[in-house]
Amino acid sequence: MPDQASDGMFDTAGAAPEDPGAAPAVRVEGLWKRFGQQIAVHGIDLVLPAGKFIGLVGPNGAGKTTTLSMVTGLLRPDSGRILVAGHDVWSDPESVARVKARIGILPEGLRLFERLSGRELLAYTGRLRGLPGAEVDKRATQLLDVLDLAGSQHKLVVDYSTGMRKKIGLAAALLHNPDVLFLDEPFEGVDPVSAQTIRGVLERYTGSGATVVFSSHVMELVESLCDWVAVMAGGRIRAQGPLAEVKGSAATLQEAFLELVGAGDRAAAGDSLDWLGGARGERP
Repeated sequence: MPDQASDGMFDTAGAAPEDPGAAPAVRVEGLWKRFGQQIAVHGIDLVLPAGKFIGLVGPNGAGKTTTLSMVTGLLRPDSGRILVAGHDVWSDPESVARVKARIGILPEGLRLFERLSGRELLAYTGRLRGLPGAEVDKRATQLLDVLDLAGSQHKLVVDYSTGMRKKIGLAAALLHNPDVLFLDEPFEGVDPVSAQTIRGVLERYTGSGATVVFSSHVMELVESLCDWVAVMAGGRIRAQGPLAEVKGSAATLQEAFLELVGAGDRAAAGDSLDWLGGARGERP
């Protein structure tokens, strides 16, 4: 696990210069998941490098959340192998626990202990992680300050706004200084000020040598944040690699994304709606 007694919030295991031959943060091999007759994830292979800000992008229903749930030990795959920080996630019950000790998760539709205050939530989370009480209190104070929650630390979480809930959830996910941080739509429904605060914390975190993997369907955000991207559609990986390689000759990631997922043809289908926006004089 990361050093629990470190003075810095994001001092990850002595963050050495990146080693090109280092093990990836996440390796997925032949991953499948079916819900009834619907195949949500079609035997994907995925290699996510360590020490990067990684975007997992795709349209709604692409399989992003299902994939992240399996990678983080929240949903058992039908078949396939997943390694996170060098540990096999699903080889046995103990392996799931080992992986969860090394990762942080901010899932979509975050459920929190709403009858606790923000500070109480962090104190509870830190002690569940096995951190010493004094260290939990120190890190909680730092995180509450950096995420602009110090003034609301004694307010019940049930009374937090959407942006505040995302920030306290991020604080809880970062508290134990994980090797890899998984975020599912972390900026969804968040105001611009809170989004900028979250962005600054994540950039500082990856700058320490840690890895962030976040899913999104907002291409402009991914392009501005990420240096490595995986594109998913229909439960399959359509492209993965450094941002420049995935973009190719396209001017923007949005253009490359639309071409990869075949969205251009669907957009052109709107041409058949020749009645839309026409004369509205007489009605049948």
